[in-house]
Amino acid sequence: MKYIICQEVKIVDMNEEILTQTLFNRGEFDAPAISVGSSVLAYQLGLREFDVVLDKREGKHQRYTVVDVEIDLMTTPTSTRVFLEPVTLIVGQHDIGQV
Repeated sequence: MKYIICQEVKIVDMNEEILTQTLFNRGEFDAPAISVGSSVLAYQLGLREFDVVLDKREGKHQRYTVVDVEIDLMTTPTSTRVFLEPVTLIVGQHDIGQV
């Protein structure tokens, strides 16, 4: 089954004041049944300036929990979005620079 994997990301400054909040689309994946409470192993997220990006450097992976599964019955074919637990990124601490 195909799933669109999403994750809510809050970007804050060093004083933990919210600068922006966004829904990061990790992509579409073919996987067996995914349910709430399942764990997903994926790349960590980082910042390149104020853009949320996957941090594909070696050793930068993390386990995330599935918090919601949304099935859109109004589209054909039906689409299924999986939401991972939200993350907070701090400007200056989660910058990965240019690759």
